[in-house]
Amino acid sequence: MTVPSRLLPLLEQFDFAYRRLADRMTGPVMDSGDGTDTPVGPLTDDEYLWEPVPGCWSVRRREDGPGPRATSLAGAGDWGRDAAAYPHPWPPPFTTIAWRLSHLGEMLALRADHTAGGRRLTRDDYRISGDAATALTAFGSAAEAWRKALLGADDTALDTIGYCAYPYGSDPEEPFLGIVWWVNQELLHHGAEIALLRDLYHARARSDGR
Repeated sequence: MTVPSRLLPLLEQFDFAYRRLADRMTGPVMDSGDGTDTPVGPLTDDEYLWEPVPGCWSVRRREDGPGPRATSLAGAGDWGRDAAAYPHPWPPPFTTIAWRLSHLGEMLALRADHTAGGRRLTRDDYRISGDAATALTAFGSAAEAWRKALLGADDTALDTIGYCAYPYGSDPEEPFLGIVWWVNQELLHHGAEIALLRDLYHARARSDGR
C-alpha cells in the first residue's frame, strides 16, 4: 500500500528518532548530528538501573515491591515498573533509564496492538525487563510493530477518530494522524532524556576516577 503523503514526514521523523536513540544505547557509534560518527558503548545494567537522586521511580523485582511514592508495579513478569493511580504524585518522581525505556516500549507495543492487532493488550500484559539487553530487544520489537501499524494506515484512517483505541491516552477521541504526531513527540522527548542520563552517568564515573 502506498504511504499517504501526509504520513511520510512523520514516518521519516519516527525512523530517525528511533534509529538515533537505538544507536545511542547500543553503539558502537551514533550520529553526532553533523554527519560524523561518535563512538558510544552499549547500555549497561548499572546505567539502566542507575538512580541519580533519592526517590527515583524505576523497574523493580516484584518481591521487593514498589518504590517511593509508587503504589504498584505495572507490567508482567518478575519485574515491574513503578506506578500510581491518578492523580500522580507531585512533584513527579525522577525516573531512571529503565523506567523511561520501559514506558516507551510499552507505549509502542500497546498502541500497535490497539491500531492493527487484537486491541486487547493492557499494561498488565507488557513484560518488564530487569536488564538492559532484554529491554532494548523489547523496545526494538515494539518500534517495529508500531511502524508496521503505521504502514497499514491509509488517508481515511489518518482522519478516523479512534482508529487507535489505546486505552491510556486520548486516542479514542483523536484522529489517528494526531496520535502519530504525539507518539513521535514521546519518542523524541524521552529519547533525549535517556541520552542525557547516559551522559550524566559517564560524567559522574569520570569525576570519580572510574
